[in-house]
Amino acid sequence: MSSYFAYVRVSTARQGEHGVSLEEQRAAISDYAQKHDLQIVRWFEERLTAAKRGRPIFNQMVKLIRQGDANGLVIHAIDRGVRNLWDWASLGELLDEGKDVRFVRDSVDLQGRGGRLAADIQAVVAADYVRNLKEETLKGFYGRLKQGYYPLKAPLGYLDHGSGQLKTICPVKGPLVRQAFERYASGKFTLGTLAEELYYLGLRNGWGSKFSDNGLSAILNNPFYVGLIRIRKTNEMFTGAHEALVSKSLYDRVQSVLHGRTQKRVRKHDFLYRGLLKCSECERYLVGERQRGHVYYRCHQKHESPCCFTETQVTESIQRLLGSLKPTDIATLSATEDFENHQTVQPDRAALEAQLDKVTRRLGRLAEIFHEGSIDADLYRSRQHAYLLEKVGLEERLKRLVSQDARQTTARNNLLTRAKDFAALSRSEQREVARILLSAYGTASLAHGFSKTTGMTAVRVNLEAA
Repeated sequence: MSSYFAYVRVSTARQGEHGVSLEEQRAAISDYAQKHDLQIVRWFEERLTAAKRGRPIFNQMVKLIRQGDANGLVIHAIDRGVRNLWDWASLGELLDEGKDVRFVRDSVDLQGRGGRLAADIQAVVAADYVRNLKEETLKGFYGRLKQGYYPLKAPLGYLDHGSGQLKTICPVKGPLVRQAFERYASGKFTLGTLAEELYYLGLRNGWGSKFSDNGLSAILNNPFYVGLIRIRKTNEMFTGAHEALVSKSLYDRVQSVLHGRTQKRVRKHDFLYRGLLKCSECERYLVGERQRGHVYYRCHQKHESPCCFTETQVTESIQRLLGSLKPTDIATLSATEDFENHQTVQPDRAALEAQLDKVTRRLGRLAEIFHEGSIDADLYRSRQHAYLLEKVGLEERLKRLVSQDARQTTARNNLLTRAKDFAALSRSEQREVARILLSAYGTASLAHGFSKTTGMTAVRVNLEAA
């Protein structure tokens, strides 16, 4: 009785675990061997696609047959054994060396010329089936990408919801990934120290360990977090439909730190009213100075009456005014801010929309040039990436600009109401209150403790004129 190897295969590990294909193949081969009086001396099982060459178990089996460990080979079907022409050629060499190769389902006589030709045709058909399947799979894959869906595993910080569904931000890991961007953008962390920090915060890699420098760098470089999809294998980029986890400005700051483009500006003195006070005569900003333990704001131009205030004088004047403000005054101040913001928001919005339209047209023209063959793929993708990132940034700024008015009005009202206790405010809140008041009343009113009547009249005149 001749000795034979038997080979069974499924395309994926999942098919082997959840399907019955392997058992069906084993049963069919066993029945065939018993019927034809063949002795199966060893079984070879593989859970790997036959579309690509280089299957380790298949190659080991062919090598052993050539060494004489078996007289032949039994496979369930041609497409179970091979779906690429390289491995089919290996089986052809076994036949040429006098080895017996049989297929249970495909009743072809490989010893004859006609049977060999029929098997060759079936092998070619199997290989063409794989090529067609690959093309159809890629069509579906790129179709999803063009719709803004990411048909692969969700990046860290996002959740999968099945095929054809958008990735959503993970309520647990999403905020931690955002913290990773924020902390690295500060410039106070290296990749190593940030990995340590994230480990103790609870953000770890897939094995529960601390991130390596490369692993953390891959996260910080991934544009998925700003709403874009990049396919690393082909370096292609698409606009995503998922919610961005970090802002484009934060992403840009992280890139600057990663690539060493940051130049930190160290401010020696960060005065509370820096950039808020103007000279009543020349309209130049007053410069903050520290002299003998006191902070002064003075104009450095020569005037008959020097314009100079101490920080204490400014603070006391602001506190006096805040103490006399009524709810109607607060509403008027907020309304004035709304009017002034409206005057600046509209031109800004128009400019952003024009820039966005320009970038969109550039993307379209770039695609046309690429399809015409005028530029190579590397240059096309480099420019496409830059334009897409710029587009995301413009869309983000435009969205923020459009939605900020209502939030700002509420925030200003709340802030001015709380500002009665000026000393209890944070430094940034104190600056914002000072900015609102100085914008309404002007620096000149400081010398008179903010003349309330004059100031509020001016505000109302501005509103009526609007």
